[in-house]
Amino acid sequence: MEKNIEQQGRSRFKIVVFGPESTGKTTLAKQLAAHYNAAYVPEYARMYAEEKQRKGEILTSDDVIPIAKGQLRLECQAEENTMFICDTDILETLTYARIYYPEFKSKTLEKYVEKSTATFYFLTYIDTPWKNDGIRDLPHKREEAFLEFQQTLQTYNQPHLLLKGAIELRFQTAVATIDKLLRRH
Repeated sequence: MEKNIEQQGRSRFKIVVFGPESTGKTTLAKQLAAHYNAAYVPEYARMYAEEKQRKGEILTSDDVIPIAKGQLRLECQAEENTMFICDTDILETLTYARIYYPEFKSKTLEKYVEKSTATFYFLTYIDTPWKNDGIRDLPHKREEAFLEFQQTLQTYNQPHLLLKGAIELRFQTAVATIDKLLRRH
């Protein structure tokens, strides 16, 4: 996997839908992938958390690196496609690690973040209703979480656009932005 991470970013067009829980990321990522006939990369952390929950276990800081590696594996599998749409990425893993485990530090995770770049990020705002799905657990910290996600994109100097409003408006804005990026790519 290390070699695959080293090779990321060469001729790919990676779009990431990024932001706190329950902000429409999965819906938008799937819509964009279908619209562009692109590969869809799901959120590995959700699958991982659901599996732990089935076993009666809770997530801890020890799960951050396995989640990061799982997300990167899914992205590497999608890289055979020219364009792929990610429902979150390694920066999301890093951001959640900071939210849930403020003392967590990992040179490995930082190295993964440095190697895993995206063409563009869509930061989803918290103006959507929060839905309890058994995994989500931060309804009382939505603003704080959003600000952490926004700060992550700024800290790592990632190109991004804030998406607000109804899912259809978000979709239309994302498509217009991607179309402009594709013309320049």
